[in-house]
Amino acid sequence: MSAVVKQTHYTPEEYLSLERSASIKSEFHDGEIYAMTGASRAHNLITVNIAGELQRQLKGRPCEAYVNDMRVKAAKASSYHYPDIAVVCGTPEFEDTQVDTLLNPTLLIEVLSPSTEAYDRGGKFAHYRKIASLREYLLVTQDQPGIERYQRQGEVWILSESQELDTSVSLESIACRLSLREVYDKVFEDSENQAG
Repeated sequence: MSAVVKQTHYTPEEYLSLERSASIKSEFHDGEIYAMTGASRAHNLITVNIAGELQRQLKGRPCEAYVNDMRVKAAKASSYHYPDIAVVCGTPEFEDTQVDTLLNPTLLIEVLSPSTEAYDRGGKFAHYRKIASLREYLLVTQDQPGIERYQRQGEVWILSESQELDTSVSLESIACRLSLREVYDKVFEDSENQAG
């Protein structure tokens, strides 16, 4: 009787082949595949609110925004990720004719979850920083208003933060502005109504 050995290291080509036929999404880094989990109500509302604002502001401009299902490749980090939102300005470049793996994002946005926050801030951001086209990275909290904006200036990433609903974040790389009140529309209404 022979034992079945589970493969633990994959090539990027093997990952893409498996991923394109899988029923659940997985990310890839350095030969390992990591299954993704579902998102909360707040996470989904925030993502849709941001995507709606960006879609409105990018209309008629040479930029495209993608939500959740556009895989992004960080080639120098040997990794593939699914950011919550990816924006590319100019001509989008894809890994192959499947047109499902973006190579040149301008802006990436992650809505933080308790299970992914440390990775989104650490390892994933380290991978994203290796993408030459990336100009801005946003981390958006879901339990309270807050956006951390990282902007590339040469080889340095500069952090700015916004935490009040009456403020907005300027996304210089794509010439857009996000109002925190719009980002968090319907997210905190239940707790505000109960408190009043």
